[in-house]
Amino acid sequence: MARKYEAVYILNPALGEEAVVATAEKLQALIESSATIEKLDVWGRRRLAYEINDQKEGYYVLVNFSAEAEFPKELERVLKITEGVMRYLVIRTDD
Repeated sequence: MARKYEAVYILNPALGEEAVVATAEKLQALIESSATIEKLDVWGRRRLAYEINDQKEGYYVLVNFSAEAEFPKELERVLKITEGVMRYLVIRTDD
């Protein structure tokens, strides 16, 4: 049974615009391969509430998707090891 999830991740803009866009596209392709994307919202470059790794800004992406229960753990594993991802959060949004 597919459940609804929300993932938000912050990419390091110091990588450069091309690398940030490429990383975002790679992560989107990963989500599309195992889940159904309901909404993809690219917030773009925003000021962080506090510095992370001496960075004052981050590139934000919000994704709402439906997937089986095993996929969010795999997504978190990939986000954890992907270079350029400063922070991420994946939560379940249905009851």
